[in-house]
Amino acid sequence: MKERVETLLRAMIERNGVRHDDIISIVFTATDDLHAMFPATAARAVGLGDLPLLCARELDIEGAMPRCVRILMHLSTDRVPQDLRHVYLENAQGLNDELRT
Repeated sequence: MKERVETLLRAMIERNGVRHDDIISIVFTATDDLHAMFPATAARAVGLGDLPLLCARELDIEGAMPRCVRILMHLSTDRVPQDLRHVYLENAQGLNDELRT
């Protein structure tokens, strides 16, 4: 999980040109079948350990995608929402076609 969460965080930051000082906080959710580590541990490994990081469980809904981590990054920015690029990697690419760019 560590490698994949790091990859997702890096992709979010790079694709959106986010600077460390732009990040206010990060919320991670994980499905019930992931319990080897906290996703926030991966954020610490990429230099985000000084930010508020919160981990939570994804709702256990029948038919939902298994083995899934979601990241909600709160930013301080003047950009409009249309200028921000949402990132979906691997099997998560079909989760929200309206937001995927």
